[in-house]
Amino acid sequence: MTLRTLLAYGLTVGVFTTLLLFTVHQSNLSHVGSPGGNDRLQTNLPTKNTLRYGEQLTETGRKDEKSASISCVPQKKFVFIKTHKTGTSTTINIFQRYAIYNKLKVLMPVGQGPLSWPFPPAENEYVHMPDEKYDALIHHFVYNKTWLLSKFPPETKYISIIREPFSHLKSQMNYFKLSKVLDIQGHGNPVKVFLQNPWQYRNRSETFFPHVNITWDGTRNPMTFDMGWPAERADEEKEAHKYISKLDADFTLVMILEHLDESVVLLRRLMCWELRDVLFYSKNKNPRSYPYKKYVATPEELENHRGWSAVDYMLYNTFNNSLWRKISAQGPGFYDELKYFRRIKSDVSNFCSKTKKGRQAMVVAPSKWNPEFEVDNTYCHYITRTRTYSLDQKIKGRRYTKKELTYTVIDQIIYYRLLRKGLPTFKNQHEANAAGITGLRRKPKRMEIAPK
Repeated sequence: MTLRTLLAYGLTVGVFTTLLLFTVHQSNLSHVGSPGGNDRLQTNLPTKNTLRYGEQLTETGRKDEKSASISCVPQKKFVFIKTHKTGTSTTINIFQRYAIYNKLKVLMPVGQGPLSWPFPPAENEYVHMPDEKYDALIHHFVYNKTWLLSKFPPETKYISIIREPFSHLKSQMNYFKLSKVLDIQGHGNPVKVFLQNPWQYRNRSETFFPHVNITWDGTRNPMTFDMGWPAERADEEKEAHKYISKLDADFTLVMILEHLDESVVLLRRLMCWELRDVLFYSKNKNPRSYPYKKYVATPEELENHRGWSAVDYMLYNTFNNSLWRKISAQGPGFYDELKYFRRIKSDVSNFCSKTKKGRQAMVVAPSKWNPEFEVDNTYCHYITRTRTYSLDQKIKGRRYTKKELTYTVIDQIIYYRLLRKGLPTFKNQHEANAAGITGLRRKPKRMEIAPK
């Protein structure tokens, strides 16, 4: 047999073998795809290859998360809209500490407490920076996008916090003494009495404050009011829905009090902050105990409240859904970090509840979510502050003067006291004193017009 014949024979055998293998492969594919038999069940069984591929996907997700974390740039320009009775006494501490440690220029009120209410502050009511440029706002302020854009750059992150509306109603009723306003005193549970028919109290719950020409209702949509929706537009639900949709687009994050740990972990990720920045003290006890604090409403009472405060429920549902949507986009490591966050928060809170001056610092070891950091006496002092006043003075770099304190914004409790005594309302103690009104911070019976 010649060489040419051998080559031709080999080529023929090779082609035939290839065609045979291809035919068998196609036949197997067709058989697997056909109904019936054990072969159909086998298609649902994971193979080593599919298991390895799944592992690769998970690992890829982890690598993407790690890569995103490495490339993350800390956001140091933010506005925190401090809403009323929503857990902001706890959460403002996070933002105050971040401002202190990062030496941020905070847009501060002249007096202590709120920046303003309900309109943006007048020129003499906030501390002006030489260049009128600010990094952060963290005090009570009714959201006003137009004014904020005049003080903060477009890349500023907007953050707030809200809570479930019925629990919020109970807190509002207690803190602002709304049973007096509604004239349903003498009942152990004014919330229950009110929710039998909220609409019959409308003339009393809607309160007009002459000094700002504004109506406020402490029982109806008060959270959405803090977010910029007028109280007198409570029935305009279609327009309110459009407004809340704009809020959802404006805000980087609206935290939910009932899911505070999840909210704070998400805050850390979205702002590219460190773990030490967002820890909060978990040993604080709320001293405001009242008889109906744990009251569970009946289905009928809840239905009445949903109808009465419909816009607040719309606000809560929107941002509760938004929270979980943003969490689901974080990847598989979020809940691992959440578990870690809770453990470190507990450890740090326990340490700071016992720490004393001169004690050796606690060292938090590095993890995939944080570098190593120390919890020293200064950190413990900051994180355990329960009132904004203390850290505000640290941000200011000095104590408030007596004159500055007279510019503290008067809250709604004192407005109610003034109105019940037939007196005018004022923005702050300075204006009240100029009109001869004294005793604003005392008991109502001692509030009076000073003799001229």
